[in-house]
Amino acid sequence: MERGEPIIEFRDFSFQYNAQMEPTLYNIDLTIYKGEKVLIAGPSGCGKSTLVNCINGLIPFSYKGEIKGSLKINGEESSSQSISRISNTVGTVLQDSDAQFIGMTVLEDIAFALENECVVKEDMLERVHRAAQIVDISDHLEYAPTDLSGGQKQRTGIAGILVDDVEVMLFDEPLANLDPATGKTAMELIDEVSAGTGATVIVVEHRIEDVLHIDMDRIILMEDGRIVFDGTPDALLSSNLLIEGGIREPLYITALKYAGVEITEDKLPHSIRSINLTYEDKDLVRMWHESTPTVRPAPKTDTILDIKNLEFAYEDREPTLKGVDLEVHRGELMSIVGRNGAGKSTIAKVICRFEKDCTGSMELMGEDLKTLSIKECADRVGYVMQNPNQMISKTLIFDEIALGLRMRGFSEDAIQEKVESVMKICGLYEFRKWPISALSYGQKKRVTIASILVLDPDIIILDEPTAGQDFRHYTDIMEFLRDINSRGITIIMITHDMHLMLEYAERALVFTDGRIIADDTSAAILTNPAITEKASLKETSLYHLALMCGIEPSEFVQHFINYDREVRS
Repeated sequence: MERGEPIIEFRDFSFQYNAQMEPTLYNIDLTIYKGEKVLIAGPSGCGKSTLVNCINGLIPFSYKGEIKGSLKINGEESSSQSISRISNTVGTVLQDSDAQFIGMTVLEDIAFALENECVVKEDMLERVHRAAQIVDISDHLEYAPTDLSGGQKQRTGIAGILVDDVEVMLFDEPLANLDPATGKTAMELIDEVSAGTGATVIVVEHRIEDVLHIDMDRIILMEDGRIVFDGTPDALLSSNLLIEGGIREPLYITALKYAGVEITEDKLPHSIRSINLTYEDKDLVRMWHESTPTVRPAPKTDTILDIKNLEFAYEDREPTLKGVDLEVHRGELMSIVGRNGAGKSTIAKVICRFEKDCTGSMELMGEDLKTLSIKECADRVGYVMQNPNQMISKTLIFDEIALGLRMRGFSEDAIQEKVESVMKICGLYEFRKWPISALSYGQKKRVTIASILVLDPDIIILDEPTAGQDFRHYTDIMEFLRDINSRGITIIMITHDMHLMLEYAERALVFTDGRIIADDTSAAILTNPAITEKASLKETSLYHLALMCGIEPSEFVQHFINYDREVRS
C-alpha cells in the first residue's frame, strides 16, 4: 500500500523499568504510518506490552523507568506531551474489557472521555450516538456494561475511543475473551472502522491466524525486547520465524509444510482464502493425506459424571440450562464450546455447586452431587475460572498456589515441593517471589491454573485455560494437562480456542441457548458448517484446505491431528 505520513516513530529507543536489572526494550527502530493496519506479535515477555505502553503514554507517566532514544507521536516527542494529550491521539481497548469500564451504563462509559473534556451535553450525546451506531451497540446504551456479552463489551470499548476521534486505535489482545464467530466479527468491525475513519490500527495478539482474517499491512515480530521482523504477512509466513520464535503458525501452513509444499511469498499464504496453490501443491497434499494412517478413538471407560435433564435459571431470568443430558467418562479430555452466553460456564458452576437451585440429577461416581457442599465438591472437582481476578485472594504468587494445600493441612516441606513443581510446569517459577499485582493478565491466569492443579482433583474443569497465553506457555500447560489426563484424571475444558479443541480434545460438546446441540469428535464438529454457524464457532482453516484439494474435510482434519501429535510427541 502507499504509505501516508509517519504517526509513530521509534528511533534507537530503549526502556528499562526501575524495578528491573535489564532493559525490556532494546534499540527499537520502528515507524508506523497513518492509516496502516499493523499486527504486533511475539511470545510472552518479548516486550509487546511495554512497546504498547510507550505508544499510549502509560510509559513514562504510569510505569517509571529509564528511557533512551526517541519516540515521536504525531511528530512530537511523547515525553514532552501529557498522557491526556497522547490519549487524544491514541485510543486503547484493553484485553480485559471489565477493567476498562467506568460508567454505570454503556452510554455513560462511551461518554467518559468527553465528560473529562467538558464537552457540552448536546455535542456529547451526538458523538456518543454516532460512535455507538458505527459499532452497532445503539440498542444497548442503557445496559450496564457487566450485562453485555464479550462481543458487545468489545464494541463498547471501541466506541469509547471513537468518540474522541483518535488517529490511532490500539487493541490489546482483542480476541482473548470472544467466541470464534464473534472474534471474526470483531476483526471485521475493526477493519470497517479503520476504513471508515482512516485511523491507524495496531493489534497486539497471539492468534495470528485469526487476526489475518482481515488484511493487515504489516506484522511486527518481537523477541527478547527486540524487533526481529518487520514486513508483510506473506513474507513472515513464508519464513520459519514463527516456529523459531515458539509462535503458532496458521494450521493450513503447518499442513502444507507436512505435505512437502514449499511456502513462498508469491503464493500469498497470509490467508487460506487467497493462497495460490498449484496443481502440484494440491497433489502433494492429497498424497500426504492418503499416506497418513487412520487412528481409531480409544474405547469409552466407565462413567464418572452422569447428568440427566439438568435445568437451571439465574434469579428472575430465563433458564440458562435446558434439559441437559451428559455423560463424562473417566480419563476423558473433552471440550465444551459454543457462543458467549450459551451456558458453558453455567454448567461448570452448577457441577461445582457454586449455583445450587437446579433440577434434574447429577451423580459423581455414583454419589448425588446435590448433597455435597462446595468444599466437599472442591476436594474432587477443581474449577479454574475464566477471569483470574475472581479467584486470586493472596498477595504473593507462591502463597496463592499454596493456599489450598495449607487449608488441607499439608506440611510446609510438602507444600514447597508440590508448588515449585507446578510453577515450573506453568512457567511461573522465575516469578515465585513476585507479588501477583506485578503480573500480566495471562500470567495471573497461569497462577489460578497452578492453584488448582496442585490439589490433584479427580476432575478438573478449566474455563478458557489458555486465554492470553502465548504458544509456548499454551503448549506447556496443555501438555501438562495431557500428562495428568493420561494417568486417569478427567479434564473438561470450556474454550473458544478452536486450535485447543482440535489438538487436545477428542470429544467436544457444543452448547447453544442452554442445550447441547452436538456431541462428537472435534474434527467432525469443526467441519460441519451447520453446527459451526448455529453455535458461533469457526471452521478450521484445514476445512477450507481440504475442500480446495478435493478431500473429505472431517477425515482430512482428523488425519492432520493424528499426524501433528506424532510429530510433536
